[in-house]
Amino acid sequence: MNYKYHLALDIGASSGKALVGYLNENNKLQSEVIYRFKNGYEIKDGHKVWNLTTLFDEVKNTLKEAFKKYPLIETMSIDTWGCDYVLLDKDDQEILPCYSYRDERTNDILDEVFSKISKKEIFDITGSQYQPFNTIYQLYKDKKDGRLNKTESYLMIPEYLMFKLTGKKANEITNASTTSLLEKNILNFSKILVDKLDLPARIFKKPAKVGYFLGNLLPEIAREVGGNLKVKFCATHDTASVVRYIEKDLDENTLYLSSGTWSLLGTKLNYYAINESVYKNNFSNELGKDYVRFQKNIMGLWLIQNLIKEIGISIEEAISMAKMSSVKDILINVNDERFLSTDNMKNAILSYLKEQKHFEDFKDEDLINIVFVSLAYSYRDSIKEIESILNKKFNKLLILGGGAKNQYLNNLVSEICKIEVKAFPMECSALGNLISQIED
Repeated sequence: MNYKYHLALDIGASSGKALVGYLNENNKLQSEVIYRFKNGYEIKDGHKVWNLTTLFDEVKNTLKEAFKKYPLIETMSIDTWGCDYVLLDKDDQEILPCYSYRDERTNDILDEVFSKISKKEIFDITGSQYQPFNTIYQLYKDKKDGRLNKTESYLMIPEYLMFKLTGKKANEITNASTTSLLEKNILNFSKILVDKLDLPARIFKKPAKVGYFLGNLLPEIAREVGGNLKVKFCATHDTASVVRYIEKDLDENTLYLSSGTWSLLGTKLNYYAINESVYKNNFSNELGKDYVRFQKNIMGLWLIQNLIKEIGISIEEAISMAKMSSVKDILINVNDERFLSTDNMKNAILSYLKEQKHFEDFKDEDLINIVFVSLAYSYRDSIKEIESILNKKFNKLLILGGGAKNQYLNNLVSEICKIEVKAFPMECSALGNLISQIED
């Protein structure tokens, strides 16, 4: 049977994976993982930066592997994390470095930004939650450092990678909604914010919608990877692609939890929720295909990922160790800023515990279990907040992403949050990416 094949590349802050998918004779989505690779920032001149050459090489490696097995792939798209971007000059040359959102370079300019426009005003215009690494603050830092003087365009990471494939530049709406620069309801970058912060208006183009066709592969790229195809915009922010996959399961009484390096807990709305309570609880209005993703960022499995790397164990071993721990009622605030960009997660957690007057001789299994239990309690608190804000009760939680495979954590969440949990232990971002290519 002649199927129409599509390639989805989902790149997270720690790894990437690629799926080839198609609709079978029963109109059901079938897919196969055809490539995986590791990702991560590098330290250069004391800053956390992305190696764009390595990243794009892996995109081309993905295409090579895909064409070996499926020579007639019709379309592809790329989704990644949000907030980070690449600056390009008038000749479309990269203005390097490309900083990671985990770099702390914006810390010294935040007060200056808020002297020009307050944190509350930014929220009222965009509906976006505050994070010190949001694109708006990164771009202001670039302006202060003179990096915007020669900048003619900026592209979020997936937009940049697809530009390198096609030679065509465009911004995409779901990723634009992570920048704290997109004005609510008008679906365009805010002239108020751009003017107040004296950012160059020339770099901000109206974002394209999900499904936008960028172009075919450049001839030289097609020759190198062994085939050609059409490149389209999926929902290029990975959480937007996650929600794209489970849209039909998201009724008005259901929440989603995208559980990966970050945990994003929220629900789907047909309006922007903007009021004092949303602002104080630091919830965000970000966009899906044609709806608002009302959600909150929680530090997520970043803490566990760093712990197991430092201890030298696998996630499976970490779960087994956590089950052996007798420490059940000691918690940390998983969103404490010390955990955002630490070089030693174990020491950061121990430091936090000592500040909270816990001087026990914690074993590794205790620290792991403290993180798992603390994550579950942070989800519980966020669920209570969202129920209070929206004045409604939620009875089901859909857990998606890499964390959905962690049955121990899923059980903790169900028990502590007192909510029905349904786990989707599959590559939901990549699957949502595929659905956008097929349907949008």
